[in-house]
Amino acid sequence: MTQEFSIPFDEIELSALWDRAENAKAVVVLAHGSGAGKDHDFMAGFALAVANLGASVLRFNFPYMDAGKKFPDKSPVAVAVWHQVRRWVEENLAEGLPIFTAGKSFGGRIASLAVAEGMPSAGLIFLAYPLHAPKKEEKLRDEHLYPLEVPMLFLEGTRDPFANPEKMENVVSKLNSHSELSWFEGGNHSFKVARSGRTVSQDGAWLADPALDFIAKHTA
Repeated sequence: MTQEFSIPFDEIELSALWDRAENAKAVVVLAHGSGAGKDHDFMAGFALAVANLGASVLRFNFPYMDAGKKFPDKSPVAVAVWHQVRRWVEENLAEGLPIFTAGKSFGGRIASLAVAEGMPSAGLIFLAYPLHAPKKEEKLRDEHLYPLEVPMLFLEGTRDPFANPEKMENVVSKLNSHSELSWFEGGNHSFKVARSGRTVSQDGAWLADPALDFIAKHTA
């Protein structure tokens, strides 16, 4: 059963949803991408599938999404949100379990920036890391990743215009030895595969098995 929470941040509250796993082995804090919030079918599909496999999931909205604004919060605000939400989860929900941090596109990139600033994480799980803007492959968003020591899992679609496969492979090969890259054949930036017949929720659920394998590996 999904529970609703409000998480204090500065003078506002952030909306959040909690999907608790039976006999959870870990907690995943999950942030949305730039264009759709925590309630989106993709986010729900991933969160529920992960919870069914044994890790509880807290998904939250950044302030701009709760306010109905079109453009994401600036990086300093979004990073501060990540720090606050992760701390709140540890104090209120985690019950001593390891906390993994995850995000779709923008949400995952901001999580990694927060970890680079010292946010604790048992591991980073990226759902379509936006390595570069479409058709701008010369400008990579990679520099802050190289010093990170936490385990990292990159889940990427082979037809994602934000992640040239050759460049993504090259970046991950230079990261710490606990970093992994898993490709989803035919998936675009939202892991939609042409003529797959899957719903958006099922596209999100498609990523749950490798995410739980990664979690199990780093909670053993």
